[in-house]
Amino acid sequence: MTSIPLPTLVQFSGHETFPLRQLWLRKAYDAAAEGEGRPAKEVFAAEVGIRRFGVGKNMVAAIRHWAMACDVIAETRDGRISIAPTGHALFGRDGLDPFLERPATAWWVHWLLAGRSQRSTTWWWVFNQGAQHAFDVELLTDSLKAAVEQAGHKTSRVTLKRDVEVCLRCYAAKRDGRGGDEAAEPLLSELGLINEGGGGSFSFLRGSQRSLPEGIFAMALLEFWADRDLRLSTGQATLSFEAISHEYGSPGRVFKLDERGIEDRLSGLESLTDGQLRWTDTAGVRQVSRQIRGAQEELTADLFRKAYGK
Repeated sequence: MTSIPLPTLVQFSGHETFPLRQLWLRKAYDAAAEGEGRPAKEVFAAEVGIRRFGVGKNMVAAIRHWAMACDVIAETRDGRISIAPTGHALFGRDGLDPFLERPATAWWVHWLLAGRSQRSTTWWWVFNQGAQHAFDVELLTDSLKAAVEQAGHKTSRVTLKRDVEVCLRCYAAKRDGRGGDEAAEPLLSELGLINEGGGGSFSFLRGSQRSLPEGIFAMALLEFWADRDLRLSTGQATLSFEAISHEYGSPGRVFKLDERGIEDRLSGLESLTDGQLRWTDTAGVRQVSRQIRGAQEELTADLFRKAYGK
């Protein structure tokens, strides 16, 4: 498996080996909303979380980790809890999806983990490495370890393997018949991005991803473009179809879209963004041009609302 460069900041732990569950983000938001401004170590203290969430202390730590990785809560430099932008958008006043029932939420969470990747390096790795065929935990772990060593980081193979296993279980639920919260469907399993075959093998399910809203795709495109500008020290007004489809961290790779699925969403960008993003496919030139009016955050917020039909 080809080795690809890792993001600058890496993290391979924090979830305590628990995949992200359906209502954990809402639970974390409610706790943070009540305790906003207080020290995070108090709001998510083990004894407090055990009573509040009805789970063990390791799962309390996992809920806190996932909420931070998914931009629902944040911690200030002095360790105090606050609500992050996605938390406000989904669960705040007039929240877009207070009970995480809409496909747009799962797709956006997937992007945060595998595209933005603030606390989920393995998710970025798994969805950006070029495996087209069946793969398994051992293969992914060996490949990830090689990339980690190449980048000069020191992380044990045991830690990396656990992270790979949790990543895969976020998308393909474990089939062992256990009850309770352990058997609850992971939030991301509904996306159908990873298929589990026999003998511990997995494969990606690439396609048009019909449940992926145009607004979420466009938000991811804007984030990818801004990160690319920063990384390459460019500020290009256009972005090629090839970059959108195939570059590391691109929406095409992260969402496992085929070319038709990408083209369909690019063709709707102009109307979706009121002309601030435009798709060109003429004379062999396939590219998106941008002319953002005002702050990009305003466009992103508008796209988020449109992804939910608002």
